[in-house]
Amino acid sequence: MTPDIVIDLGRQALTITVMLSAPLLLAALLTGLVVGLFQAATQIQEQTLSFIPKLLAMVIALVATGPWLLQVILDFTSDLIIEVVPRVLGA
Repeated sequence: MTPDIVIDLGRQALTITVMLSAPLLLAALLTGLVVGLFQAATQIQEQTLSFIPKLLAMVIALVATGPWLLQVILDFTSDLIIEVVPRVLGA
């Protein structure tokens, strides 16, 4: 296995990681922004107020993007098993 293959595999793994985390992080970010604006407008400074809306937004994002997330990780895993494992084992 050459260093180029290892670097490409690492790049793919980092790309997949970003793709899988982006929907949940964006949902939490947007919800936090909306709750922060609401807190600033109403001058309610309760720290725990943003927890439940963020949690609900992340659950909704996970339910909405779950099939896509699963397909992305399954495609990556199957490509890894089909293409990389035989090269590592020397087959």
